[in-house]
Amino acid sequence: MSVFSLLRARTPADFADWFEPGGAYLLRVAEGMGFYTGDLAGVIDEADTAMRAGRTGPDVAPAVNRLIAADLYADAAFGLPFIEWTPVWYELPLTLPTAYAEWRLRRVADQYAETIDHLSVPRFSRPDDVVSRGAPAVGSVSGFADRFAFADAVLHLEWFDYVATEVGIDVPPELIAEARSQTVGYYVGELSMADLDPSVRRLQYLLFTDDEWVRAIDERYGLDSSLFSVWERVCRRERERFGSV
Repeated sequence: MSVFSLLRARTPADFADWFEPGGAYLLRVAEGMGFYTGDLAGVIDEADTAMRAGRTGPDVAPAVNRLIAADLYADAAFGLPFIEWTPVWYELPLTLPTAYAEWRLRRVADQYAETIDHLSVPRFSRPDDVVSRGAPAVGSVSGFADRFAFADAVLHLEWFDYVATEVGIDVPPELIAEARSQTVGYYVGELSMADLDPSVRRLQYLLFTDDEWVRAIDERYGLDSSLFSVWERVCRRERERFGSV
């Protein structure tokens, strides 16, 4: 099987195995940074149960609706910007299936968002949005694995900021701004790992535990995907780098 087999997922129950690792990732990063998470662990459990039972909207508690919708909207918005950071030979064959997966995720997310007020829909950075020395920063990063890592470092920061904020976790905006600035500086070669603020290194270390998310999706859906294997290896490599200082 391959990642394309995920395109058969349609219903909330189909996406329960997709959602739960994302909820666990959100909790792991937030707790690792010492942010107050309240009953987030319980809400994740309720969300998983609701999705598996096919319950949506009015049949689900507001906090559960908000968490599922925010998580799935963020995942839907992640794919197309991410592959734009990669070489054309990698981007082109994945564009259509990624767009279709985005549509599927949004359709499920919509079922949980319909009873929620004031839920934003995220937009994540394209390469032209991240500038260094007056040009797209990705142009200063060579090699597939390093570009892949750079894309993930920027976008998973934005993913976490969006989802955490939507579910009520108090994430300091100055930390996100500093993490973004220093992350770009690191990947374009202006900063060394030792130059990074400890809080930025800690946050990126935790964010790069998305190798666990990748592995969970691969295993739960029985994909045996070479694409996911590459993603997992790159994330694990970066996590080890950020945790080594």
